[in-house]
Amino acid sequence: MTHPVRFHPSIEQIKPDEAETIRGLEEQFDSIQETTAKDYKSGVRAVHAKAHGIAIGRLTVAAGLPPELAQGIFSHPASFDAVIRISTNAGDVLDDAIALPRGLALKVMDVAGERLPGSENETSQDFIMVNGPVFAAPNAAAFLKNLKLLSKTTDVAEGGKKLLSSVLQGVNAALSAVGYESPTIQQMGGAPQVHPLGETYYTQTPFRYGDYIAKLSLAPVAPALTSLTDVKIDVKDRPDALREDVSRDMIEHGGRWELRVQLNTDLDKMPVEDPTIEWSEEESPFVTVATLDIEPQISWQHGTSDRQDDALSFNICRGTTSHQPLGNVNRARNDTYRRSTAFRAQVNGCPMHDPRKPQDIAAE
Repeated sequence: MTHPVRFHPSIEQIKPDEAETIRGLEEQFDSIQETTAKDYKSGVRAVHAKAHGIAIGRLTVAAGLPPELAQGIFSHPASFDAVIRISTNAGDVLDDAIALPRGLALKVMDVAGERLPGSENETSQDFIMVNGPVFAAPNAAAFLKNLKLLSKTTDVAEGGKKLLSSVLQGVNAALSAVGYESPTIQQMGGAPQVHPLGETYYTQTPFRYGDYIAKLSLAPVAPALTSLTDVKIDVKDRPDALREDVSRDMIEHGGRWELRVQLNTDLDKMPVEDPTIEWSEEESPFVTVATLDIEPQISWQHGTSDRQDDALSFNICRGTTSHQPLGNVNRARNDTYRRSTAFRAQVNGCPMHDPRKPQDIAAE
């Protein structure tokens, strides 16, 4: 039997240039947000700017979990209010014809436990996920290089982006046909134009999982959702096609997802410091620790949802120490994400409040 690796601070390898890289990331985030603020006359996120849906649900931790899975906020059976935000990863608000990876941020509200630095006065546990198992850059320095390229395209004419996306989707489809996935091509606009509610989402980067180390995923299990897996969205002449289709299906049936954990069983095969390496599911499969249920509801209503989206923020470092983000990429994301949130709050004149209950979101 393969045993999970126990967490110890020594598993992280701090790079000597991390502070300099973080400053570079902050500069690029600032550049993207300053550009988009001028264009939209309001502040939007430096990444995942466009939301396709916001929905409130309930996360229920499974009973009878084995000791290695009964960790952190999943240490005992419990039920929490939760909210999800579905998005696209660009820092500008684009026509949905431009095919980019989808994101899903999950906020679990009012959790107990010792807090991570910077979130001592908050009570949520945030998990930020993307519909692919690996990150596009092996470290923060490479992430900075990618971000510099994306920053240069932030204010480029949308027509050119649509044309490039169309070409890259064809390239990505050809690569996928021979069993190769390119996160880089997908980030540039070649991602499959699939329905967000049918996708499985991954943290991509590793986290502490109580005494252990893990990655997490959120997978659709309700038949109404799994029937949408790999279903292509018709985006022709529909700039907000994803928002419209997500809204329709949320109203019709809501959904159920499973939150799953993949424990690290070998630090050589499952490195903490390189999120481009996929952890083998044969070595360590994802195992369900909780279910997320979302009742049928309106997931986007112009006016109300826009205000809620402006007031919400998600950060991988908002949570308990038992789910501490690990690795160079995660360490670089903490300060940059908080900086992005502060920029939005300042530009929009809308202070960020970490919600303790669903009513706090509805009241925004």
